[in-house]
Amino acid sequence: KTKDNGLMVQRPFRSPHHTISNVALVGGGQYPRPGEISLSHNGVLFLDELPEFKREVLEVMRQPLEDRDVTISRAKFTVTYPASFMLVASMNPSPSGFFNDPNSPMTSSPQEMQRYLSKISGPLLDRIDIHIEVTPVPFEKLSEERKGESSVAIRKRVTAAREIQSQRFAALENIHYNAQMNVKQIREFCKLSPESLSLLKIAMEKLNLSARAYDRILKVSRTISDLANATNISPDHIAEAIQYRSLDREGWLG
Repeated sequence: KTKDNGLMVQRPFRSPHHTISNVALVGGGQYPRPGEISLSHNGVLFLDELPEFKREVLEVMRQPLEDRDVTISRAKFTVTYPASFMLVASMNPSPSGFFNDPNSPMTSSPQEMQRYLSKISGPLLDRIDIHIEVTPVPFEKLSEERKGESSVAIRKRVTAAREIQSQRFAALENIHYNAQMNVKQIREFCKLSPESLSLLKIAMEKLNLSARAYDRILKVSRTISDLANATNISPDHIAEAIQYRSLDREGWLG
């Protein structure tokens, strides 16, 4: 720590093993200490192979994901730790790892996949803004020499979008980016055209989305429009945000 710097000079990245306990994840103990969700405050908490974590361990994240802090109560005192983290998780959608792959010699039955995926509850999925299914990459794509967009260029675009959000919320206390918006602010900053509203209505009805998923889609579409440096949310932005909720779609289990 120096006069101009705090104890930490870069954002944390925490990646606990799937054998972690409730207390180690959210904090606690006889003499309460912060858990992994607080140690990743203002950074990233990465959970690899999400269904391998115990269901009860995952469920204790629901409240911190919503409130961005965690309160631990004991008989003589109560401690509140900050927990404003970005949750990033990865998983195989089937125990064999070959979900819906016709060329695989190993397949899982629908019952096995359902049992595997049931460790992740609907309310927890609701609190995750973006779900993306990544399909196997064919050899031709792996071996081609064409280069994609560089990380430097992507970083510039993300930094510009974050600056837009900082200016948007400059007059508000403790809100600096879209993910922190509450319902009132979503209504104010995520106004939709009749076309966008109609598209979202159809998606809500067909996918049977929850009210929480509705708010998440609006936040993501606002961010997509910021990345495109667009003033208003267009139907294209809404459609893209809906596509990022693949676990809400019917037929995902095959």
